[in-house]
Amino acid sequence: MPFGEYPYAIDDKGRVVMPPAFREFVEDGMILTRGMEGCLYLFPLSGWKRVEEQLEGLPLTDNQSRAFVRFFYSGASKARLDAQSRLSVPQPLRTFAGLEGEVVVAGAPGRLELWNPQRWDAAIQAVQDNPPHPELLVNFVA
Repeated sequence: MPFGEYPYAIDDKGRVVMPPAFREFVEDGMILTRGMEGCLYLFPLSGWKRVEEQLEGLPLTDNQSRAFVRFFYSGASKARLDAQSRLSVPQPLRTFAGLEGEVVVAGAPGRLELWNPQRWDAAIQAVQDNPPHPELLVNFVA
């Protein structure tokens, strides 16, 4: 499971070096797509198969399901790390996530997230200011 957060630079060609802690997680390739809160989600290929199964299971007759699938799936892009362990982020996804100059690469269960540093700070602060309801965390801490 990938965990941790790492600040990196994104170059003018949209490439970001993958932190060493995450390279094995994505060594067989990955899918990069729009995520929630304005970040990008990065799934290893094996994890993306499970995501696709979930998306395929959503009801085609439900407007919100169709909208979410459209949002999530149409932005998807297959990628591999280059010889310098860099990920090339397509321009539409960089624009969506506001990635210019700096990027935070963060681990999450089953995926990585790429964040604009200001959005990352705001997302972390939002959790501190408004923590999850206690019933969501009842079994979290033993």
